[in-house]
Amino acid sequence: MKTSMFEYVKIILQKVSFNKKLFLKEYRKSYQWLVLEERQKLKEWIRSQRRYSNGLEKPTDMKTAHVFLIVISMFLITSCAVVRQGEIGMKQKLGKLNPEIIEPGAVAYNPFFTRVIKLPIRTVNEEITASLPSKEGLNVGAVISILYRIEAAQAPSIVENIGLNYEEVIISSVFRSAAADVCSRFFAKDMHSTQRATIEMEITDQMAKILAPRGFEVQAVLLKNIQLPAGLARAVEEKLEAEQDAQRMAFLLDREKQEATRKTIEAAGIRDAQKIISEGLSPVIIQWQSIEAFRELAKSPNAKVILTDGNAPMLINPINDK
Repeated sequence: MKTSMFEYVKIILQKVSFNKKLFLKEYRKSYQWLVLEERQKLKEWIRSQRRYSNGLEKPTDMKTAHVFLIVISMFLITSCAVVRQGEIGMKQKLGKLNPEIIEPGAVAYNPFFTRVIKLPIRTVNEEITASLPSKEGLNVGAVISILYRIEAAQAPSIVENIGLNYEEVIISSVFRSAAADVCSRFFAKDMHSTQRATIEMEITDQMAKILAPRGFEVQAVLLKNIQLPAGLARAVEEKLEAEQDAQRMAFLLDREKQEATRKTIEAAGIRDAQKIISEGLSPVIIQWQSIEAFRELAKSPNAKVILTDGNAPMLINPINDK
């Protein structure tokens, strides 16, 4: 008689029933071989055999367990936050802020009722593009960098009283007010000259007076990319060109004066030299110089015609006269 697959599975399970792990392994493997009706019979047979069914898990139960483990893992992952270096954290549970400050590191929380709010306590650079008014009523475009940091002890108060959009709510507003007040006392050209450092310092001091009590330390305000109005920029360029031309002309005049002084000194030297020479010449010296000239001519092997009155020689070169 031919043995059915169901009976064959029963025989195998009975033979390996001495080892629970082996029994479970063969059960899961054999379960895949059976059709739906035979699977149901196998479950009923195992339930009737109490020593086999003790601790037995269904394949579907294993899938459920895997899904459950995945859900638990995701829950654990989402319930853990990391506060990085240069940041601080605070817990907010059901809308109520816990003022206790969380230092950098990992922090666990309940993601269904609690969230972790993180704030930077390192130096932050906020860039603002604005038009700054000048003393003459012009608008000067500029890109401004505001360097500030949050005082860690004041972080809960900032979140509770100002909110997380504190840059837009208070920092930008305070800067625009302070910049308008300070820049309106300076000319537009001053923002493009050495007065820029003074303007930056006054804006920084005015912002610090308002923001320091609220937990913000304003470290610096930097004016960048100053864009003067077209007419003023052209006037400034023309003025600079005129100053450069004046400096170049002053240099040329100074050089010519020095050259004139040099020539005057040189002429005076020549005059003095000739005066000294003329005063030092005497008939005896002139006669001695003539004798020396005759002596040098006598040493030359070339043919020469010398005309003389006995006092001074005159050399005639017949070759050059031809």
